[in-house]
Amino acid sequence: MPITNLLITDYLSASCISSPTEVESLMSIVFETKRGLAVLMLLCAVLLLGMTLASQAAESTNKGAISLMSSAFSEGTAIPEQYTCQGKDISPPLKWSGVPSEAKSLALIMDDPDAPMGTWVHWVLYDLASSMTELPEGLSAKEHIAAGSGKEGLNDFKRLGYGGPCPPPGKPHRYFFKLYALDTMLDLKPGAKKKDLERAMEKHILAQGQLIGTYKRK
Repeated sequence: MPITNLLITDYLSASCISSPTEVESLMSIVFETKRGLAVLMLLCAVLLLGMTLASQAAESTNKGAISLMSSAFSEGTAIPEQYTCQGKDISPPLKWSGVPSEAKSLALIMDDPDAPMGTWVHWVLYDLASSMTELPEGLSAKEHIAAGSGKEGLNDFKRLGYGGPCPPPGKPHRYFFKLYALDTMLDLKPGAKKKDLERAMEKHILAQGQLIGTYKRK
């Protein structure tokens, strides 16, 4: 028997409870109570973990609330050639809804996770006005896309603005257009890279949406 338990037993034996049977009975209650408290603490920990996971799931759901679409192609279908390096290489029209009213700015990233050398960045935009609901076709590659609103980042073609799908021969590649609603304007100058934008957006994303198109070199 552990020393602590021996001390408790000695104390009880020296008190008004002198019967060994009574002492053992009381000790059993004490130990059962300890075990019950341990079980209760474990249940509380499990409950807290469940609440945390539920909160994270709700946050993740909220971040998928923006509906992003294009009149040029639909989810999972081929991007027309005019928006690629084999065509005019102009940006496709995009339209969205579901931006939270508390959003202060929007950001857009287009990349290709199927590129041979790793994810290839095709388009980086940020500090778009939160009131915007679309981008027109053929957005020109300027540092600022409109007066006082929107900055172009640097893509992996080493130039500002949009660079269309340009995969090597073989299987179709997927192109992810990702729109983010942010609770702040970002302290980034024109020409920021994707990694700079993602770092600046951390803990500021209120909602997001995604559109995937594909392209296979002809």
